[in-house]
Amino acid sequence: MDKRLGVIGIVVEDLKAANQINAILHDFAGIIVGRMGIPYKERGVSVISLIVDGSNDEISTMTGKIGQVPDVSVKSSLTKTS
Repeated sequence: MDKRLGVIGIVVEDLKAANQINAILHDFAGIIVGRMGIPYKERGVSVISLIVDGSNDEISTMTGKIGQVPDVSVKSSLTKTS
């Protein structure tokens, strides 16, 4: 299985979505190398950055589920080779 290393940025605009996001991240804990979450009070959002190491399918599935949560934006950048 080809594995990719990458960075994922998540912006949570409604803190009511936090439980849903945390549940998804828990389900994919096996591909998460590191996580940092910062509340940005001045803008009323929270920002989460992840370092991931997994297959394209695993990473895409995780970001797809996160992207379906209302008031949440997600972007990823992955290495081109395994």
